[in-house]
Amino acid sequence: MDSQPSLRSSTVRDWAGLAARIILGATLLVAGIIKATDIDSTIWSVRTYQIVPWDLAPLIGWTMPILEIVVGLMLIFGIATRWSGLLGTLAMVVFIVGISSVWARHISLDCGCFGNGGPVDRNWDLTQRTYVLDILRDLGLTLCGVWLVIRPRSALSVDHWITS
Repeated sequence: MDSQPSLRSSTVRDWAGLAARIILGATLLVAGIIKATDIDSTIWSVRTYQIVPWDLAPLIGWTMPILEIVVGLMLIFGIATRWSGLLGTLAMVVFIVGISSVWARHISLDCGCFGNGGPVDRNWDLTQRTYVLDILRDLGLTLCGVWLVIRPRSALSVDHWITS
């Protein structure tokens, strides 16, 4: 039996890689653009997590959207796919840790994943359900990134065009 994947299975994997790139890349790009259009809100959102020192929040609030936009574009176009996939995966892990942290400390907030985060006045049960959905979404995005780290080759990528 030949250990090489068939041309068909390789093509399916290439298109799965494209889907993973677009899903993770578009999510990061949109989140970054929304955050970049309201930096004050992004800084406030970082502060409400109560994880980093108050004075460090502006640096993170300015840097995070820029990184999300750059990594999102790299993924969408398939540039340095393994590395941009790794950066996207690490971003999702950081977001999962942040959300888990506020959940464990019973802090009720909107994650700010797509802007306008901060404290919310709502029933704790609703907050917990929101945290579960946010974490599940980010786990799915993490899987997209892991796929790209393991198998960076994908259809319609700059990487593929350069190496062909």
